[in-house]
Amino acid sequence: MIGAIVSAVVIGAIVGALARLLVPGRQNMSIGLTLIVGIVAALIGTLIAHAFGWADTRGIDWIEHILQLALAVLGVLLVTRMGMGRGGGRTGRTTT
Repeated sequence: MIGAIVSAVVIGAIVGALARLLVPGRQNMSIGLTLIVGIVAALIGTLIAHAFGWADTRGIDWIEHILQLALAVLGVLLVTRMGMGRGGGRTGRTTT
């Protein structure tokens, strides 16, 4: 149980960081939010991979990890497009 939590955090951190590197432009996200997006993407990716039988291979489960990364990229895009990063949302102010 503890090993699963630690591996989810480690994989989530790696997947979240890679996703931020792959998304073009500046992402105004905290490290904590990046970690949360990565962990959620890793868990959902693992569930999907297990459902389709892609996670039961000998060696490295490349399809599972690619799926996790793709979900993390989508998560980073959603968070940055919704303005849920460090700024706490859009203020509605415009500059002229």
